[in-house]
Amino acid sequence: MTSPALTDPQAIARVLAGDRNAYEALVRRHEDVLYRHARGMGLDHDTCLDMVQDALVRAYEKLSECRDPSRFRAWLFRIARNLCFDHLRNARHGTLPLSNAPEAESVAENRRDPLERAMVHQALERLSPVLREAFLLKHDAGYTYEEIAEMTGAGASAVKMRVHRARVELCAYFEEAEPPGRRDAGTSETPRRGDESSRPSVSPLKA
Repeated sequence: MTSPALTDPQAIARVLAGDRNAYEALVRRHEDVLYRHARGMGLDHDTCLDMVQDALVRAYEKLSECRDPSRFRAWLFRIARNLCFDHLRNARHGTLPLSNAPEAESVAENRRDPLERAMVHQALERLSPVLREAFLLKHDAGYTYEEIAEMTGAGASAVKMRVHRARVELCAYFEEAEPPGRRDAGTSETPRRGDESSRPSVSPLKA
């Protein structure tokens, strides 16, 4: 009979009591989330693997500093987040364009037209790392504003503002980058204010 999986607090308690093998439960539970986020932020595959390993090692070494084991995920994410932003600051020229990150595809999965998917990727690349992170955590990973606030160390209102600013910048980009053929298709008249029919769909950007 398979034993029930350890919760984060249970695993942490065992590790701190000397059972190093219990840390494996935490690694298995959280490594994919860390990797996915790093890829979405534009890091290449090998860099993501190194960053995830580094974050997990640092978390293990500082495990006694995790004051609330029930919030281990947020605590671990902050460690990985700092490593990710350090890399983006120090090696911007070496980061992978977001359009090459397969995980970013989920943000654009409702855009069946390849051209529209490419527009989404290009738009995300134009966002600052902070806005891109907030947008991806909300619309790709599906976290609540409160969860994102806990993970990033920002207030919930600040997170909402970042997501809002990301949406505004993305929608502005889509309006500017709409393919000429589609903009002119069927009519040469100037679209009336409020007429949404001439604008590209931005359904993945809605709350």
